[in-house]
Amino acid sequence: MPHDLTGAPGGVQGAPGTEGAALHWRALEGLYASAPINHMFRSSLEITGEGLSRITFLVEPDCFHAAGAAHGTIYFKMLDDAAFYAANTHVTDRFLLTTSFNMHLSKPIKGGRIVAEGRWVSGRRRVLVAESWLLDEDGDECGRGTGTFMRSRIALSSLPGYSVPRGPA
Repeated sequence: MPHDLTGAPGGVQGAPGTEGAALHWRALEGLYASAPINHMFRSSLEITGEGLSRITFLVEPDCFHAAGAAHGTIYFKMLDDAAFYAANTHVTDRFLLTTSFNMHLSKPIKGGRIVAEGRWVSGRRRVLVAESWLLDEDGDECGRGTGTFMRSRIALSSLPGYSVPRGPA
C-alpha cells in the first residue's frame, strides 16, 4: 500500500523558510553515509522534507536467515534508521538516541531493493516519536515500526560525518 507523505506533520521540502533546514538535512545524509555500520550495507539516505526520510537498501543473500529471507535484524536496522532520521530533522543541535522501538513484520523480504520511509509523529523537545515502514520492489509493505528518540549530550557538530556546507564568506 503506497503511503502519502505530502500531509506529514512539519511541512514538506520546498516550503517557505526551509533553506537552513535543507543544510541540516544534507548534513544528516552525510552523517548516515559516514557511519561505519552503514558501510556494511548497500544503502543511501535521502531526507525528503521536514520530518521525512527515505532509505533505499539493497537486501542481498548475505543478510538472509537459514530459510532464505532477510533476518529480523535487517528489518530493525532499516525501520529504526528511517524513523530516527525523520525525527532528527527536527533537532539541529544534538544527536538523538533510540530509547524504544516496536516493530511488526508482515512479509518476508526475499531480497532486492527495499525502501524504508520514516515520518516524524510528535515531540520536539526531549522525546520525539517517529514511525517507519518498509516497501518491497512491488510496493508491498513488509513491516512497520514506531520508535521514541531522545536528545543525547552529543553535539551533532562534534561528529565527523555531520558537516553543514558553508556559503561564501
